[in-house]
Amino acid sequence: MMKQRLLSVMMLVAIAFTASMVLTGRMRDANDARAQNRAGQTPPAVTTPGGVTAAQTLPDFSRIAERTIPAVVNISAMQVIRRDIQDPFRLYSRRGVITQRIPSNAVGSGVIVSPDGYILTNNHVVTGEAGDNVTIEQLDLTITTSDKRELPAKLIGVDPATDLAVLKVEANNLPTMPWGDSSKLKVAEWVLAIGNPYQLSETVTLGIVSAVGRTNLGVSTFEDFIQTDAAINPGNSGGALINARGELVGINTVIFSRSGGYQGIGFAVSSNLARRIFGELRQYGEVRRGSISAVRFGPVTSYYQRRFRAPDTRGALVYELERESAAYRAGLDAGDIVVAFNGTDVQDPRQLDQLMSEAPIGSTATLRVLRDGKRIDVRVPIQKRGTS
Repeated sequence: MMKQRLLSVMMLVAIAFTASMVLTGRMRDANDARAQNRAGQTPPAVTTPGGVTAAQTLPDFSRIAERTIPAVVNISAMQVIRRDIQDPFRLYSRRGVITQRIPSNAVGSGVIVSPDGYILTNNHVVTGEAGDNVTIEQLDLTITTSDKRELPAKLIGVDPATDLAVLKVEANNLPTMPWGDSSKLKVAEWVLAIGNPYQLSETVTLGIVSAVGRTNLGVSTFEDFIQTDAAINPGNSGGALINARGELVGINTVIFSRSGGYQGIGFAVSSNLARRIFGELRQYGEVRRGSISAVRFGPVTSYYQRRFRAPDTRGALVYELERESAAYRAGLDAGDIVVAFNGTDVQDPRQLDQLMSEAPIGSTATLRVLRDGKRIDVRVPIQKRGTS
């Protein structure tokens, strides 16, 4: 009887051991199967907050490039520059001035913005070294299209204040690209730079928008730059910055570099500013800018903040104005601090100057000013810059 019980116990132990081995084996097989699946199958895509999955590759911009490259041209500007150099001891001249005439060649890029031959580019591409004591006596402009045609170009107008210029060639049905709205650009949005760096025509580089609304770079008087890390190099100036829809959102203008080449920081004039300047140059040959005449604005320093009881140093101080001016007759006074222009907050005099310049000539602007600690509105006429 005892032997039977012992045999029964041993059989139960054997069965339990065997069962446990089978169960463990199944678990191992299942784990091995899962491991094999992980090794042999694509993992599930992880979706980022921007809606792009980790499994996706970079977008294909080949069709966008194919459509927009023909609208970008190479520009060659052959110049004869006259430079006047002072000769204080009159060793080489009777008038105390030495005149030099120097041939020069500037190259860059341009964007065809109308099928009848208007081209937008940078002022420095066209004028090169023109500046103080420097005059361009002769200027021959030639553009080379993507289909290798060389066409003479006529200078329609330049605007050094934004570093933009407009040229015209006698041709029709030229390829163009649509204007984009640069105010809708977002940081990290894809952009392409198209131009002719180092005279390498039809070069396309890819990057993102690094920042928008860059000002106070010291590049030009009126600034609204898009910062990008798309590669921009010498020769790209005047070329196109386009978005992922193939729309023109900027005119490539300047790079920040310690070496003279690409370092990931480039700037393009925003399309909204460029489009307005193009319209002015095309219609008038110059940019007509608005102004509040006979008024001198200055920064709100901490001293003036305390003196005029301002809450902070934002705004533009009416530093000086003529009593015969239209602004004074409208109610503006020295010591007023302009904190808003037509509903837009004013941070400093430079921003106010740009807002005034964009205001329609002949219109009336509403200035919100701080006076004796109180906010009041003054309606001031906008006149053409340079008039009193």
